[in-house]
Amino acid sequence: MPADILVRRIALAASVAVLCAAPVLPARAQQQQQKYTVGVMPPGGPPPRLADGTIDLTGHWFPNGAGQGVSGRYGVDPAALRQFDPNVTPETPPAFQSWALAKIKSMTPTELELSKSSVNCMPRGVPAIWLQNPYTTYIVHKPGLLVQLYEVLNNWRLIHLDGRPLPKDPEPFFHGNSTARWEGDTLVVESIGFDERTYIQPNGWFHSDALRVTERYTRPSMNYLIVEVTVEDPKVLEKPWKSAPRRWTLGNGEIYEFYCTNNLELEELQKLREQELKQQVK
Repeated sequence: MPADILVRRIALAASVAVLCAAPVLPARAQQQQQKYTVGVMPPGGPPPRLADGTIDLTGHWFPNGAGQGVSGRYGVDPAALRQFDPNVTPETPPAFQSWALAKIKSMTPTELELSKSSVNCMPRGVPAIWLQNPYTTYIVHKPGLLVQLYEVLNNWRLIHLDGRPLPKDPEPFFHGNSTARWEGDTLVVESIGFDERTYIQPNGWFHSDALRVTERYTRPSMNYLIVEVTVEDPKVLEKPWKSAPRRWTLGNGEIYEFYCTNNLELEELQKLREQELKQQVK
C-alpha cells in the first residue's frame, strides 16, 4: 500500500476515534448553549431627570425584561419573559379573611371568566393594571403631573404631583383617587375610593370599599422602571399584601388602538351564568 494512502487512513481512523470519544451534551445543556434572539435588555446609563431634579419617569414601558413584545415569539430568553425572579424576590400569596377565601373558592368557572377584564370589557383598574397587564403603558411625566396611557382598552390616568390631599368622601373610580409625594428618587402614590367591580388578580381576588393601594415607582437606570405595589383592605385581607418589585423595560414601539368590541364570548358567558343562577334557585 502506498505510504500516502496509509497516512490518510491512519488520520481518518484517529478522527473517528476522537468523535466517538467526545461526550454527548444532554438536551438541556445544548439548549443553554444556543444563543437567544431576544434577551434581557441591559439597564443602560443613568436615568434622565426633569428640570426640577426629580427622576423623569417618561417612557414607553413593556411588562417584561426585553423592551419589546415577546408574547408568542420563539428564541426569547426565559429571563426576558418575566418581570421578577421569584427565587430572588418571592411574591407571597395574599392572606384572605376566612369569609373572603370561602367566597373566592365558591366562584364557578363562569364567574371567574366574567371577572376578567379581558372578558367583561371593563378597565382593569388599580392595582391590577400593574399586576395583570400584558400590554404596554406610556408614561408622560412633567413637573406637577404624571400621565399614564394604558394600551389595554385605551385607558388613561392622571396623577397630580402637587401634594393635594386625598378626598374625605371620594367618588369611586376604576383607578381610584390619588395623592403623590417623592421619597428621594421614589415616587409614592397612595390611592383610595375604587370601583368595586374591579379585581386585584384574575383568580377571583375581589376588594371592598376600604381598599387602599400604595404604588412606588423608581427608575434606577435609563431602561428600567420598577413598580412595587402594596394592597391594604381590612375588610378582605388579614394583613396588607406587598408585591415583588416588578421591572418594566423601555421600548420604542407603537401604542395601538385597542377597544373591547363585538365580544361574543361575553354574551355566551352571561347566558351560562344565568343558567347557573336558575339551577341554584331550584
